[in-house]
Amino acid sequence: MDDAGLNEVPLFASLSAHDRRELAQRIDEIDIGEGERLVRQGEFAYEFFVILEGRAEVTRDGQRVAGLGPGDFLGEMGIVGHTVRNASVTTLTPVRALVMSEQDFRGMARSLPRVADRIRAAIEERARALDA
Repeated sequence: MDDAGLNEVPLFASLSAHDRRELAQRIDEIDIGEGERLVRQGEFAYEFFVILEGRAEVTRDGQRVAGLGPGDFLGEMGIVGHTVRNASVTTLTPVRALVMSEQDFRGMARSLPRVADRIRAAIEERARALDA
């Protein structure tokens, strides 16, 4: 991944150039076709995704829960919590995304704690929304 491209991702935009270069070494850019399942409810979490382009749908127990688009991220709850996926995510259009393995995510959390803190805050917000 090009570290300059990370500046366009809201989650990473305020990082220093040094931090973006470090993060870029841990993250890959992928293209996913329309109708592809990114994550499946009930499976163990091994990746964290950030959508750059395209749209996806989040379903839980077969019911639509949310839509995702550029700047949205997913997969963090399972990785951070060491749990299975609590929802499935399927692409509605072709998607260009960033993906980080669980191992790289954990390394990023150690070396870039500010990013990890933002992701943890998002997890807490999502958990509150699920409880509501």
